[in-house]
Amino acid sequence: MKIYEGGRSLDGAVVTVDGVPLDPRFDVKRFSPMGFEWTYEGDGPRQLALALLCDHLGDPQRALALTEAFMRTVVADLDNAWRLSSDEIDENLARNANQRDAGTRQGQGSPMG
Repeated sequence: MKIYEGGRSLDGAVVTVDGVPLDPRFDVKRFSPMGFEWTYEGDGPRQLALALLCDHLGDPQRALALTEAFMRTVVADLDNAWRLSSDEIDENLARNANQRDAGTRQGQGSPMG
């Protein structure tokens, strides 16, 4: 199980995975030229969401597709100093998928006829 940790220092926001700096994955998409941020919704948190998901899933395209919801439901709510396990990421992804599925089912009406 991987452990992701973030905190703030005089040098700015620092994020690691198992103690090693997390790659921001600008090669997939550059949301923020300034790198990572969290505690709100925006480009810096979006970059962090993408980087976390790319590392966790190992699938950059799937990570990109899931970035927005993950940013809103997880990254925007992180404290200034935080710790997130790969199990917690999986739990959130499953919860988001269930909410999407429920929304899709609710949006489908029965045909009139």
